[in-house]
Order: sequence, then C-alpha cells, then structure tokens
Amino acid sequence: MPLRDIRAVLFDMDGTLVDSDGAVERAWRTWSAEYGVDPLAVLAVAHGSPAESVVARVLPGLDPAARALAAARQHELQYDDLSDVTATPGAHELLDLLEDRGLPWAVVTSADQRLAKVRLAVAGIEPRVLVTIEDITHGKPDPEGYLRGAELLGVPAEQCLVVEDAEVGLAAGRAAGAQTAALKGLKGDVELRDLHQLAALL
Repeated sequence: MPLRDIRAVLFDMDGTLVDSDGAVERAWRTWSAEYGVDPLAVLAVAHGSPAESVVARVLPGLDPAARALAAARQHELQYDDLSDVTATPGAHELLDLLEDRGLPWAVVTSADQRLAKVRLAVAGIEPRVLVTIEDITHGKPDPEGYLRGAELLGVPAEQCLVVEDAEVGLAAGRAAGAQTAALKGLKGDVELRDLHQLAALL
C-alpha cells in the first residue's frame, strides 16, 4: 500500500515522538544498581519493551508480586526525570501535517499512563488516543497495543502505519498487519532518518 493511502498512523512514544532516551537510560542504570544487575545487560533488552518484561528477562527468579514491584520502581525513577525530555526532530511538523490532512493518529507506548502523560506534556504533544501498558494484557512485541490503537481510531490495522524506533515495536506492528516505518537504522517497510522525512513522504 502506498504511504499516501494510509488511513491512520500509530506512533511509539519514547525515541519516536519523544526524545527521552537519556532519561530512560538513567532510570535503568539506577534501577540496575539497586537490584544488583549488570546495567549493560539491562540496556541491551530494555529499549521499547515494557518494564515488567525487562524485569522478567533479567531477574527471572522473581515471583509475580516482586516482579511487579520492581517494574513499578523503574517507572518511579522516570516520573520526575524530565530535564532533557523533548519532542523528537520533525514530530510537531508531522503531527500538524496529519491534522491538516484529517488523518487520525494515536500513541501506543510501553510506558504506564502517568509516565506517558507527563512525557507527552513536556514535549507539547496531546494525542486524542493514548494506549499505555495499563490498557492491554500483553506488551510489545505482542500486537495487542497496536491493534487496540487501530480499533480506537476506527481504522483496520492493515490500513495503519506504525512508526517505531525499537525492534520489539516493529515486530508488534508487523504482527498487527500494519505497515511499518523504522527509525534509528532499523528495518521496516519505510526506513527513516527522522520524522521530517516521514512528513515529506506523506
């Protein structure tokens, strides 16, 4: 399907619409020190994944209650770390274009609602539709979040474009049946330098 035939766009948040990589990395490094885990091993699997999934991978011996507590601690470390959080290059240009063209869009994130709302607010982004980890049962790479976003927009997932900067998110988009636009040198149906480029393509 040509990009001009796309009927809706589904965005990841961290690293895609919002430049929060510094805050994410600082939180995981602090968390790793608190839990006695190698931070490099954590960072290798953390980007784009729900916190609880990351905890399960790096601390597989935790019971469900302890895993949930560890994930909550990771989120807590990020809530107030907003000093260098901003919109990514081209984000506002692209969102303005979608509004002008009447193309609906949503944010689908592995963050919880509190974190998503504060980061989006700091970046000056106000999605009408926001799907967080609290709205679904299975996080990325499961397609549930993107399928839910498409449903809320009233557009079949097959007619949506998923914009991502993490492999787990691209896998979720592909599994949902959507076209994918990939940032940061990753492979997708469309490969992007930044969101300015996607605005030009649309």
